[in-house]
Amino acid sequence: MFVNEDNLTELAAQRWATSHDPRQARLMSALVRHLHAFAREVELGEDEWMAAIQWLAEAGRISDAKRQELILASDVFGLSTLVVQLNNRFAPQATPATVLGPFHIDGSPAAPYGFDMSDGIPGTPLFVTGKVTDLEGKPVPGAVLDVWQADADGAYEAQLPEIDEARLRAKYQAREDGTYCVRTIAPRGYAIPMDGPVGDLISTTDISHFRPAHVHFLIHEPGYEKLITHLFQEGSEYLDSDVVFGTKEALVVRFDERPAGPAPDGTTLDVPYLLAEFDFVLQPA
Repeated sequence: MFVNEDNLTELAAQRWATSHDPRQARLMSALVRHLHAFAREVELGEDEWMAAIQWLAEAGRISDAKRQELILASDVFGLSTLVVQLNNRFAPQATPATVLGPFHIDGSPAAPYGFDMSDGIPGTPLFVTGKVTDLEGKPVPGAVLDVWQADADGAYEAQLPEIDEARLRAKYQAREDGTYCVRTIAPRGYAIPMDGPVGDLISTTDISHFRPAHVHFLIHEPGYEKLITHLFQEGSEYLDSDVVFGTKEALVVRFDERPAGPAPDGTTLDVPYLLAEFDFVLQPA
């Protein structure tokens, strides 16, 4: 069949519907239809089409094992959060999920209860403590808490060329009673990387390119849904304008100021510290 403007979309969708995998067939044929509908709606120019191709190519080029520019793009378009919402419709009492972000790294070092993952990095000491439970409040012993965060300047190691090892990240494990204790430093709200194609695009708008102060958690245990979430510092700037649409009211936590003295990990600190208490509630698989 010869192609014209009227039949092109359906022809392309039909071709992609021949995928040997039914799910891929549905995804690709729908993607074709939506891409064509977008091009028609905005009357996409050839120069704009080429600019988009070059933008995607540059996003791929700048990505590596430490930095995922295309995940960042998905985040700022709100797509990451939408996919999270669609795929994590947990019970109301379960801890809500939010975005993974572009700086998660597999293989963080295992850490015992109360381990200081800041390892001497300057900052205000912060303890995050609580329990990992099921929907009925019963402890989930052995649950792994993969934790990572930015430093007191708002930087991850991927943004620091001189750093070539795990930094401010560790994997903890809930004890028999479900309790966990993370020792770190207080994170700072930060700007997303603005030195790549995502930053170039945002700089042409009035969109805030900042995230509020937070600590990332990825929690998993057989028999439960994997939980990817954050804890946000109450009162942090940008809570109402998070550039990646990741903030949720249930994840905003007080970082209480505590005087020097006994700390939650059993040690004694000679400086004041912050304490955040939060119980993670997992959704059964």
